[in-house]
Amino acid sequence: QVQLVESGGGLVQAGGSLRLSCAASRSIFSIAAMGWFRRAPGKQRELVATITTRGSTNYADSVKGRFTISRDNAKNTVNLQMNSLKPEDTAVYYCDADLAGTGAWNYWGQGTQVTVSS
Repeated sequence: QVQLVESGGGLVQAGGSLRLSCAASRSIFSIAAMGWFRRAPGKQRELVATITTRGSTNYADSVKGRFTISRDNAKNTVNLQMNSLKPEDTAVYYCDADLAGTGAWNYWGQGTQVTVSS
């Protein structure tokens, strides 16, 4: 029902910033929630941030105050502004969609690598 492509990752030093983007293959105005997840080397995937159609956001405790998720329905994109990056933020970041707002995330993209050096 939707295909997602992540971009914007790269190599930055601790304290730096990156802006990740997720491009959707269709309009996202009717998608209940969009989210960013990440998987660090050797670790399980974890939820980073979500945003609903209404604009309500949720963040993992580890990124609160540093990351900001946003969605641009006109551009069919969801973004993740990442500031004050830490080495522990190093991971592959994935965009996903919860079409009906049920907590079912089934549209993982290929991911984009974020590497933070100290």
